[in-house]
Amino acid sequence: MARGELPRNLHRAFRGLRRPQCERATQSLRGSLCPAAPRCLSTTAPRPAEIVESQENFTAAPPIDFEQQGKGFTGKRLLKTLRIVPASPSYFSAKPTFTDDYISLLALLRRNATLPTIPKAEAPKVIWKTIDQYRVMTNEPVRNMRYHNMLHLLRRLNCIHPGLMPQEVRDAMLRYKKPSQPGDIKANPAVIDELGRAKGVGRRKTSSATAWVIEGEGEVLINGKSITSFFGRLHDRESAVWALKATERLDKYNVWGLVSGGGVTGQAEALTLAVAKALMVHEPALKPALRRAGCVTRDPRKVERKKPGHVKSRKMPTWVKR
Repeated sequence: MARGELPRNLHRAFRGLRRPQCERATQSLRGSLCPAAPRCLSTTAPRPAEIVESQENFTAAPPIDFEQQGKGFTGKRLLKTLRIVPASPSYFSAKPTFTDDYISLLALLRRNATLPTIPKAEAPKVIWKTIDQYRVMTNEPVRNMRYHNMLHLLRRLNCIHPGLMPQEVRDAMLRYKKPSQPGDIKANPAVIDELGRAKGVGRRKTSSATAWVIEGEGEVLINGKSITSFFGRLHDRESAVWALKATERLDKYNVWGLVSGGGVTGQAEALTLAVAKALMVHEPALKPALRRAGCVTRDPRKVERKKPGHVKSRKMPTWVKR
């Protein structure tokens, strides 16, 4: 190789640098090493950056002294500086009253969760307010599902043993009970009058009957007539005195009854209930036997009303094609 000549390998390397790929790589490398001039222009003279270490002193406002009469914090100026804080944290929710009630019941259940409980069947019977009554009381559009969740908490609190139930639980449940409860209304006990008569009232369908039962030989008068002349059917006669026949007391009591309304069968079955009630006044121990005979429970069945477009309550008119 002559002096001043480069080796063949270096010649090949210089030739490769002339390719476009290598030129792009070299340009990008030059741009990273030598940053480009900024595009924005400034007309002000350049100056070095100044580091200012200044911290402002922030001081909190002094507490308001309501008992202080001077220093300008009186009257209207004092009211302008006050901020009204709602009494309930649920004030800004859609249903603040319901939310407060639900949270209070939940907290009450947590505090008394360890108290002994009784089965739901043995718990005192309570009639809770309906959702419509609760909406009127709170004036809020409460949903059914949320009100059912609240009733679930109330039923759980109602299952606490009555002897160990705290007074705060009783007071809290009183807000959600209806004014009239099942145990509040009690029928006056029937008594035997000075003439030895016991009175009973019975109803069936649209018929009503009143019966007076007195110890005697088994005579029966209905509206001033004998039972055979008043009821033509044998089944109605047996229905009228079924309470005495089921307990084998046909020849021990006299019956005088007044019936009105409805038909003959309805009057006879109304008389059955009336005689059974009067008989239980004389002998309260006969109630289980009368219940087994079906003489104590009032039969609520009635004729269903006629509907428009129907022949009767359910019967439709005959369909004719043409």
